[in-house]
Amino acid sequence: MIIKRKTLNSSFLLLLFFITTSNAQSDIDKLLKGGELLLSGLTVFKVAKSDSKPESKTIESVCVKNKLVDKITFKISGTDENGDQVKKELVIQKDGKECLFLIPKGIYTYEILLINKDIYKKGEYKFEDEIIITIKDE
Repeated sequence: MIIKRKTLNSSFLLLLFFITTSNAQSDIDKLLKGGELLLSGLTVFKVAKSDSKPESKTIESVCVKNKLVDKITFKISGTDENGDQVKKELVIQKDGKECLFLIPKGIYTYEILLINKDIYKKGEYKFEDEIIITIKDE
């Protein structure tokens, strides 16, 4: 059910016009019931408008920003649900940003290497959603 915004706005204005030109509500129960009907109608429009995404097994993007003084290498490795090895590597310039697209969800081991191949940071991270990782001096 697709409802255009223009139709929704004109329907709301028409309803507002009828409410303001009608006789005043003499009973609080009638006023509360009218407000309840109005809210439930708007809720129906909101539910019809929202699209539910099916549960995905991949992450759209994982981005890494480099705020260090030199370029870095960002490596991740892990396994997908089929047991296949996943390895990715990004070289990120100073004040740069690089992204990985459509990687399988899961737990990955990451390594951040400096320009002289020293390990700056190492650990594990569970990638479940899109994320931007910022690498900066501590």
